Amino acid sequence: MNGAHDLGGMHGLGPINAEVDEPVFHHEWERRVMALNLAAGAMGKWNIDISRHARENQPPVQYLASSYYQIWLAGLEKLLVNAALITADELSSGTAAGPLPEDLAKRALTAEAVPEVLGRGDNFTMDDDIPQQFAVGDRVRVLNNHPTHHTRAPRYTRGHKGVIERCHGVFVFADENAKGQNNRIPQNIYSVCFTARELWGPDAAPNDCVYVDLWDGHLEAPG
Repeated sequence: MNGAHDLGGMHGLGPINAEVDEPVFHHEWERRVMALNLAAGAMGKWNIDISRHARENQPPVQYLASSYYQIWLAGLEKLLVNAALITADELSSGTAAGPLPEDLAKRALTAEAVPEVLGRGDNFTMDDDIPQQFAVGDRVRVLNNHPTHHTRAPRYTRGHKGVIERCHGVFVFADENAKGQNNRIPQNIYSVCFTARELWGPDAAPNDCVYVDLWDGHLEAPG
């Protein structure tokens, strides 16, 4: 989707001021938001791409005025309501109407299990033997579409031409995975090289390039 999260190539947003010795969390509530996201995700009601879409699918004014963990909190609230784990009334009141169903309560993520769960992560590689639609050295063009759902194709690349530099193998297609738990569609991912001038025009540095990882579903032959 073309949301406020997709800011690549945008002007007027000011410099990025790096904080020296920046802490992992600036406030205790940020630590709690991170913990809540991990604990709720362990119930298995959504995947990483569904959660990404929940965070990015916010009104632009709200998104740009929010801090990093405020965005995560708003996304989690949306996920919990959409999955019918809580109601809007429970969310606004801060009081649960009843306990979690027993099957979900059994999936509680304990503090002791967090390091192992984070270390294990999730596997998005797939063993499907999917033929590559493109080979290293092929010229490709990013589809110039503007989907209303989640997409991992940055807006600034759409309609532009690049060259396949590498094929990473077969992975879950994130755009479809964001639509539901049973949408694990296998596709090849490629590293595509775009010249800066292809993306930004003649004023861009002549020797600079941008590399973007894109799926088969994002690309077409330039014709």
